[in-house]
Amino acid sequence: MSERKLPHDHGHDSAHYLDHMPTPEGFAAVSAVYQLLGDASRCRIFWLLCHCEECVINIAAMVEMSSPAVSHHLKLLRAGGLIVSRREGKEVYYKAADTETAQLLHRMIEQVVHLTCPDEE
Repeated sequence: MSERKLPHDHGHDSAHYLDHMPTPEGFAAVSAVYQLLGDASRCRIFWLLCHCEECVINIAAMVEMSSPAVSHHLKLLRAGGLIVSRREGKEVYYKAADTETAQLLHRMIEQVVHLTCPDEE
């Protein structure tokens, strides 16, 4: 049980949750992930890469954006650990990272916008 006392006693032990509350750094990490998907274009690109592996030029054509704009979004998603890349000759291919976080965010996007994954039809 938490040693901290709250200023007001409302008849329930809200202070108990202080023992289970993540650290401020933990919440900062969660916030950073949500900020990555806070841009609709980045969210679309991430969703797409959850379903296929593609190069920048094809991604740009699929989401109807310029290659430099897509590259900028890919850089942020990769720095955030949501996507990975691999080089094959001169071409770089991107796909969603095989992590629990990326999979959870993909499912969340699917639920929120009521999409059906193309490979699950």
